[in-house]
Amino acid sequence: MRIIAALLLFIPGIISAIGIKLMRDSLFASFYPIFFHTSIQFIIGLILFLAGIAFIGGFIIYRDRKRQRTREEIKKNN
Repeated sequence: MRIIAALLLFIPGIISAIGIKLMRDSLFASFYPIFFHTSIQFIIGLILFLAGIAFIGGFIIYRDRKRQRTREEIKKNN
């Protein structure tokens, strides 16, 4: 199970890294011909970065709620 969980976090991490690379390349004027303009390249990189981070954050929140380690659960028990 831990290997599956590691793979679930590894793939969005790679997607986030690709997003960071696209944003960095657009800021330093390294243009990829797939995109029509550097601003489109930056926006797609930002979307990829935010999607990867959101997936990782959602996975961690889901796991913590399942194991009852969130703050709301602690307040309800006291």
